[in-house]
Amino acid sequence: MPNPNSVTLSLDEGTLAKMAEFYREQIVDNGNETMLFFAKGENVAISAYKKAKNGLHKVLFQGESAVYQASIWGTPEIKEDPKEAPIAVRYPQIGSDEVGTGDFFGPITVAATLVQRQDVAFLKSLGVADSKTLTDEKIRLIAPQIIARIPYSQLCLPNEKYNELVRDGLNMNAIKAKMHNRCLLNLEAKCPAATLYVDQFAIPKTYYGYLKDEPEVARSIVFATKGESKFLSVAAASIIARYSFLRHMDALGEEFHVHFPYGAGSKVDDFASQFVQSHGLDAMEKVAKTNFANFKKLG
Repeated sequence: MPNPNSVTLSLDEGTLAKMAEFYREQIVDNGNETMLFFAKGENVAISAYKKAKNGLHKVLFQGESAVYQASIWGTPEIKEDPKEAPIAVRYPQIGSDEVGTGDFFGPITVAATLVQRQDVAFLKSLGVADSKTLTDEKIRLIAPQIIARIPYSQLCLPNEKYNELVRDGLNMNAIKAKMHNRCLLNLEAKCPAATLYVDQFAIPKTYYGYLKDEPEVARSIVFATKGESKFLSVAAASIIARYSFLRHMDALGEEFHVHFPYGAGSKVDDFASQFVQSHGLDAMEKVAKTNFANFKKLG
């Protein structure tokens, strides 16, 4: 079974330098000559290796906060176990996915869809796949068609609320778990017989631990990494979540008369500096995730 508590990123020189500065106070000497640095933080250990032949640096994140920390810098690579048995695909199915967790600007959006066997041909005719493999133009075209036909539940967490929850002690994965849970429950009420699938971002024990104080919890979930490539309900959910994210980014852009960049790289840093000069640091509370490394550079 893939282990989301051990994930990797492949990063360029610029991003790695920013990471080294961000974790500067947590870097310790481990005597490994193949590493550029080793950092040990709260619930995570980070091993940054020397440049590979492809010109990128492999960075390994290990620990309960591995996926969360890695998502600050890019899209985590969670390796599949080649011996893992195929997961049965059942209908009806409810699947959920999220978007926006690796973006400094914009909200987190989570969606779930309820897919019946008779919906398969329709979704495949639209080219439904993971939203990360589709252009934004394609998503804007097909998402309304999916929404018009497929039952779904979608939540958007604005930046102001996200920042408040983080200050209250929740981490990214805890926030995602609560949002996934609510979307799944909303659809499970419509179809109790459906099998539940979640694009895995935490081991089941940890996922359910995040929900220990929730009054109602969706159970018997099938967790799978790269779930969007295995289950049409997760793939459709990823498209609806991305569509919602894009629309909210459009609205923020119209409000501030700018085009917010995606991701959390150097271009985002440059844009953030210009945005603060025009709108002030306080405005970042509404448009950005202030626990990201990008924000710390603006002080």
